Amino acid sequence: MTKEQLLKEGVLAKFLRYVQIDSPSLPGQTTTPSTPEQLVIAKVLCEELQTLGLNDAKVDEYGFVTATLPGSVTGCPVVSFLAHVDTVPGVPGRGVRPLVHENYDGGDIKLPNGEVLSPVAFPKLLEAKGHTIVTTDGSTLLGADDKAGVAEIMEAICYLLQHPEIKHGPIKIAFTPDEEVGSGIDNFNVETFGADVGYTLDGGTYGGMQDETFNADNFLITITGVSSHTGSARNAMINAVHLLGEFVGAIPANMRPETTDGMLGFIHPDAVQGSFERVEFKVFARDFTSDGLAKKGEILASLAEDIMRRYPGSKVEIERTGGYRNMKEILKDRPKVVQIAQEAIRRTGTEPIMQQVRGGTDGSQLTFMGLPTPNLFTGGANAHSRLEWASVEWMEKAVEMIIHMAQLWAEETKA
Repeated sequence: MTKEQLLKEGVLAKFLRYVQIDSPSLPGQTTTPSTPEQLVIAKVLCEELQTLGLNDAKVDEYGFVTATLPGSVTGCPVVSFLAHVDTVPGVPGRGVRPLVHENYDGGDIKLPNGEVLSPVAFPKLLEAKGHTIVTTDGSTLLGADDKAGVAEIMEAICYLLQHPEIKHGPIKIAFTPDEEVGSGIDNFNVETFGADVGYTLDGGTYGGMQDETFNADNFLITITGVSSHTGSARNAMINAVHLLGEFVGAIPANMRPETTDGMLGFIHPDAVQGSFERVEFKVFARDFTSDGLAKKGEILASLAEDIMRRYPGSKVEIERTGGYRNMKEILKDRPKVVQIAQEAIRRTGTEPIMQQVRGGTDGSQLTFMGLPTPNLFTGGANAHSRLEWASVEWMEKAVEMIIHMAQLWAEETKA
């Protein structure tokens, strides 16, 4: 791609190009990025940024792409925009074949593999009537999560380069690996990055903004029983698999992901391995409040104590293996970060829709690493699905939003 091509092609062409570069992440790996394909797209993006004239663009050893668009205004906070390059594992994400549906008529979209994207099942589609809709052929996810965000940041940079009359301060850009497996951002150096505020473009449909996420604790629970030959097991064996069943069955039914929504947290047994002598299983605890999360940890501890009390000789160990905290705890003391994003959304022609993330974002960790980072819409929907789709018009609105934020931050004085 030449500089002229990058400047003129538009957000759709960028998006279509990026989604066709395979970049799924993979859980359980000890390296970042977790897959070599992520380095491929990272290098593509770095080369494009260098072609555009962002001479400090680079890919570091972990696959993070960073660059700076110099500002025309000094003394203002340095704003940053971030998006992740990986796609979610667990849903086919290699060999993406995007399809463009112009002037969507509001009806069913029949995909080549037989899947049907219907507004009956997905009412948000009706809000995109008349738009250009991008889907896949139904055999893979699309990758709008989060290559729509990547394309929008790149297109906003192109627009600002073509319009030097727009006043803005220095803009930092980061494209990050392994967001979908929750391990990439641990290796991001916020201090070296040099931004004062950040925004991830990793949300959904037009107008959405998230400044609140779950608090999260991840646990590895190990149940150790007593082994014995099954022929002489009476009064001797303590079967760890049975104890696992009792433990999981005692988790309150109203605290499961499948029985909660809105502001309700949950306890989620996620994965199991082992045998009758020893079982390990992962459990996720989530809540929007610190007290609520702590109570869920107390429930797990109580269940462990109950198992050991009722089965003398058994052992239940609980180890916290990671997690994140609700960005709201920091952002409530930095109202300008949210207010400027809200105003930027208004300037695109709609009121911001404030939402909670029933999960986490890279921004959750970045906020507690010193870079306050709420999350913003990209124009995509049905993430992590073969029925994922995106509206080109909403993607263009996201580009507008980025440009408005750059202008609004240029009007602020750096503290």
